[in-house]
Amino acid sequence: MARLYVALIGLSLIWGMSFVFIKWMVDPVGVWGTVFLRCLAGALVLLPIFFIQRRKGERKSLPIWKLIVVGIGNAALPWTLIALSETQINSNTASILNATTPIWTGLAGFLFFSVILTGYQWIGIVVGFMGILVLMNFEVSGIFTSDFVGVGTMVLATMSYAFASQFTKKYLAGTSVVVISTFQLLIGAAVGFVGMMLTNPISIGDLLTGEMILGIVGLGCLGSGVATLLYFYIMTNGSPEFASTVTYLIPGTAMIWGFVLLREPVTHNLILGLLIIFAGVFLSSRKSKKIVSSLPVGTR
Repeated sequence: MARLYVALIGLSLIWGMSFVFIKWMVDPVGVWGTVFLRCLAGALVLLPIFFIQRRKGERKSLPIWKLIVVGIGNAALPWTLIALSETQINSNTASILNATTPIWTGLAGFLFFSVILTGYQWIGIVVGFMGILVLMNFEVSGIFTSDFVGVGTMVLATMSYAFASQFTKKYLAGTSVVVISTFQLLIGAAVGFVGMMLTNPISIGDLLTGEMILGIVGLGCLGSGVATLLYFYIMTNGSPEFASTVTYLIPGTAMIWGFVLLREPVTHNLILGLLIIFAGVFLSSRKSKKIVSSLPVGTR
């Protein structure tokens, strides 16, 4: 457990800064360019480790379709949605909404993976949703209009993370962390590249600024490479729920980085929404039980 907690803290420090890196990158290279560059940089870090591992004898067949599902659900889709969100909301707000991931992880387990939620967990889901409403100043109508890009897309990103976490634990528990992480980034890079070429191809000049170089190294090599390894290590050696609690720690570091580097204000609504969401996450992360019935998933 000591190693898991050290990995969790290290992961929170890296990912807390990631929201600032996204802000730096999304304007010059666009949403798809941000996804492509972060995934490509992360994959370049992991590919040598992947090939060394394969040469040492780990040559068993790969569950390709399962890896594709995780690649889309844990990289391509959520990272696109997060970059899109940060075109409209501050990085600190995005990080707090990201903290709802454990709430949706429990809900995804209930809906798709035969997990029974306790009463506390259902209360946590409701409380977490109240925290989101506080962040929105209770302007719920914005979710159903053009204002959906921002808070709405960020919530969808956390739901995607949640599904991918439960899917990985159930179907890829015996697969190497390096394999999962590498394929996730390759799939994310492929999706980002296609999207970028169809919308806004980047130029070399876009990449030659200090902020862009720092963003690619920090978001790609650290945030998408090293941090992805840490995340899957925590998830496969702990649990999806424990891994997703990294979002407890991220908002604090993200708010500090956002204030120092981006001059983003720390408002009363931000703090109150964060505290309410944390209460919801605490309740929703209470241990659940597996359904003992032989009914198929989704049959209740």
